[in-house]
Amino acid sequence: MGSMNIRQQARLKRKKRIRKKIYGTAERPRLSVFRSSRHIYAQIIDDTAGRTIVAASTVDQQAKEAPKFKNKVAAANFVGKIVGERALNQGIKKVVFDRNGFLYHGRVKSLSEGARKTGLVF
Repeated sequence: MGSMNIRQQARLKRKKRIRKKIYGTAERPRLSVFRSSRHIYAQIIDDTAGRTIVAASTVDQQAKEAPKFKNKVAAANFVGKIVGERALNQGIKKVVFDRNGFLYHGRVKSLSEGARKTGLVF
């Protein structure tokens, strides 16, 4: 894995292990989360067609127009609500959650809870 630090290597190992079991279909696409140090990104992906159906992030215009967030966890919750609303507009109600090797707490957990509040089932 080259010159990556140990934490990145561990995350990518977890990602490989998770992705062996998780696969998004047209009926139940995959909700993938990526967390950087400043932003959080979420996309709903149909792996059979190989395309992104819905995407949202803290970089989106809708998130930038929102009032300033108290912290990154609140911003992640807002992104979860955005991706949930956009998915419901596309007719997607059930998804498979892909935490992408990140531990399920903090911002990743907050994003998933925000998506669940809008009506997404996973």
